[in-house]
Amino acid sequence: MSGRIRFSALAAAALSLALLAGCSSDPLAEQYREGSGKGYIAGDGSVTEIPEAQRGEPVDFAGTIEDGTPVSAADYAGQVLVVNFWYAGCAPCRAEAPDLQALSDQFDGAGARFLGVNVRDQPANAIAFNENYGITYPSVMDVGDGSMQLAFSGTIPPNAVPTTLVLDKSGRVAARVLGQLQSRSILETLVSDTIAEGT
Repeated sequence: MSGRIRFSALAAAALSLALLAGCSSDPLAEQYREGSGKGYIAGDGSVTEIPEAQRGEPVDFAGTIEDGTPVSAADYAGQVLVVNFWYAGCAPCRAEAPDLQALSDQFDGAGARFLGVNVRDQPANAIAFNENYGITYPSVMDVGDGSMQLAFSGTIPPNAVPTTLVLDKSGRVAARVLGQLQSRSILETLVSDTIAEGT
């Protein structure tokens, strides 16, 4: 084998190893190699709360919900808003759906509203999911340009699906649940505490 061919072969092998090493820190790549087919990054249910004085700027977002109606941050001004990132094929999303709906009902007219952000499905799939699980709050369809995910990435990135964020009355991120809700009471407390701020 000539020196040039040997060098090319070694370079190709090194590049392959570098690419494999680079993928090793990518959870989705790991899932692909494992053959799990989950297609989502499961968080551990950890909760992050941000003291009022340390919260960033209000999150300015806009999108379109399942039925084509536009929605924006201005529609929720002055209220606590719970934002849940999800999609229909995500098992933890399905598991937590009843708790989210129950809390949406509980806080309806009591200072907090709920908004989903669907990161993968088409409107028909999202509507079918809502009908199947009795979900009555709307979801922004964020499949095309990911504008909702981008809007929240500057404060606390929703880097797992599902992720649930609690926004205060000023539209700032007050808390995050990373992954499936471990208990309905946890989110209930986060929402209640955020509603009570400044009263």
